[in-house]
Amino acid sequence: MAYAVHFAGAVLACWLTAQVLARATWTWRAPRVAIVCWQAVGLALGLSAMGLPMALGLTAYDRPTGGALLALADDLAHGTLPAGVTAVHLGLVGVGFGIGAVLLGTTARSVHSTVRAQRRHRDLLTLVARRDPAIPGALVLDHPGAAAYCLPGVRPRVVVSAGTLSLLDRAELAAVLTHERAHAQERHDLVLLPFTALRRALPWFRWVGAAHERVALLVEMRADDKARALHAEAPLAGALRRFAAAGHRIAPAGTLGLGDRDLDVRVQRLLVADRPPRLLGAAALAVTTTLAALPISLFLS
Repeated sequence: MAYAVHFAGAVLACWLTAQVLARATWTWRAPRVAIVCWQAVGLALGLSAMGLPMALGLTAYDRPTGGALLALADDLAHGTLPAGVTAVHLGLVGVGFGIGAVLLGTTARSVHSTVRAQRRHRDLLTLVARRDPAIPGALVLDHPGAAAYCLPGVRPRVVVSAGTLSLLDRAELAAVLTHERAHAQERHDLVLLPFTALRRALPWFRWVGAAHERVALLVEMRADDKARALHAEAPLAGALRRFAAAGHRIAPAGTLGLGDRDLDVRVQRLLVADRPPRLLGAAALAVTTTLAALPISLFLS
């Protein structure tokens, strides 16, 4: 029972940590550190959600979950079970495996649907997009709406619309292109994938959906930082303002777009030159990595 309490405590700690991270504003000043913290929380939640019913079903073995599972498998192979192991206990172990299967299945479905949407859009770009010598490394889409997005993948594409070219000046456009290339270089699509899977697998946890939204915003802020490092604050902030004022913005499925999220918040953040909170970031990393290490250690023991 003690190991079940550990897993239950880890689920509660995940919820509490997520509440703190969601309300914290220091994460805006250190988005890369905050993203790692959220990833650790997501990993801890997934493993703890699996481990809790398993540990309840394996109380008769009085050992960590990993070792108890091996002992149960050996007993099942020999057709003998210890006293106190009933069909209910075996069902709880099955529930744990079922949660793991759901997590893997939703991840696989998320990958499949995203890759399919990206493939369709890549094929569409082959037909309708064009290259412009004045914008090397990007494709131009002849559309009046404001669009600037990264189509991630093994061969990523950065796409801007004709409406964007008329909307931005040269410095703003350069900052926007750097922002989108940052998404491709750091594979932010893969950063978001586990949270998409968790949101689909655990829909009854509303804060999991909120975590997905928070990480998506942090991903945009991280790309903003990469653009600010090369082009200073003003060009990117100006581009974000223009996108915010644009009536129609385009961000196809499976892409990461400049104007997807909280443009006003991102503009204000760019114009405030705060230093990254090293002490808070280190403390948050220590807490969240410890949180992730607990269920991992129980499964490996």
